[in-house]
Amino acid sequence: MGLGYVGLPTALALRDAGATVIGIDNSADRLRDIARGAVDLLPLHHAQLACASAGDGFRLTSDATAVRAADAVVICVPTPVDARREPDLTALSAACASVVEHAVAGQLIVLTSTSYVGTTRDLLVEPLRARGLTADEDVCVAFAPERIDPGNEDHTPERTPRLVGGAGPHSARAAAALLAPTASVVRTVPDPETAEMAKLWENTYRAVNIALANELADACHSLGLAPAPVIEAAATKPYGFMPFYPGPGVGGHCIPCDPHYLLWQLGKARQQAPLVATALAANSDRPARITERALGLLARAAVPPRDARVLLIGVAYKEGVADVRESPALEILAGLAGAGADVAYCDPLVPSLRVGANTLHHVPHPHTRPWDLVVLHTVQPVHDLTWLCAADAPSVLDTRQRGPLARAAERAGSGARPAAEVTA
Repeated sequence: MGLGYVGLPTALALRDAGATVIGIDNSADRLRDIARGAVDLLPLHHAQLACASAGDGFRLTSDATAVRAADAVVICVPTPVDARREPDLTALSAACASVVEHAVAGQLIVLTSTSYVGTTRDLLVEPLRARGLTADEDVCVAFAPERIDPGNEDHTPERTPRLVGGAGPHSARAAAALLAPTASVVRTVPDPETAEMAKLWENTYRAVNIALANELADACHSLGLAPAPVIEAAATKPYGFMPFYPGPGVGGHCIPCDPHYLLWQLGKARQQAPLVATALAANSDRPARITERALGLLARAAVPPRDARVLLIGVAYKEGVADVRESPALEILAGLAGAGADVAYCDPLVPSLRVGANTLHHVPHPHTRPWDLVVLHTVQPVHDLTWLCAADAPSVLDTRQRGPLARAAERAGSGARPAAEVTA
């Protein structure tokens, strides 16, 4: 139930393991894209999709009544936040209600969508009980949080451990058996709430450390140090440290959203988490700080914003994906455009992008146009930055500070650097 960035790879892994799979999604466009193979997947999963589409054991539909024919139902729908950074449970509530409506005795129902602690009981266990289906007796119910790192071939779901929290021992065993072929190992935890909190803890940990990395990077700049060598030096310690790198902010489906589910639930209980709240606020402010830094560089070059031509390299939230959800690039582009700059972007994975009331299109040959400033936001594997290493190249603002221009210069066989390269 749900064939997005989690649901589709999960469905393909289950099909690859021999299961007959019915993929349900309420978006006709998404179903059409999957049928055409026009989806953002790793090469491995594209191969799985081609094999599944050519066989008889993989069917796509928008009909939720297909749930009745299933032995197991896996719910994989998005759990974003709204404009106030509060949980938007619209899709999750609707999906769970639909599954409950069509559930039959003997089924296994597994929720994978990240949400607040207690979601599985609130949206599945109790509504099923109201229908006369008792969890762990008439039906099995479990929570198994998704663990997918889009665009990263080293962290495919099949190579990643999976957690399962069942509504009882039968539910835990059934869910673990179902998901075993889709993960490197499956670990059961005492109950759904433990698994739900573990998922929130994972991504809150990342959000806090990203904020810390950005803050310490700023401290390095004020002390005349480059952050990357400092981080790499600290990472030589084999315990007690994990490297996090500075960047333009956080994006995607997890880090900008999941911790807010925890804060929202704690707030309802009048419980504070000031460290987490401060970190999330810092992450939210980061794109605006990058925008200010870019405008400052233009001012230093005596280029008024209304006369400035600014290019962003990459607009996806991370390398190797076409996903722009919550991408800091959206706010940076909007901020620069709001200041009067003529903005554009180069990202072959994102053909077009909506920024405010305007639609921007990928610039395929940026080296043929003059720019006053180039902002390195997300350097995709297909990007060629050697043109930025020429002596007459425009000024460059590197938001991630991972040395892409140095690597480009090495490929170009030259030690040249742009006219000005700064980090943010």
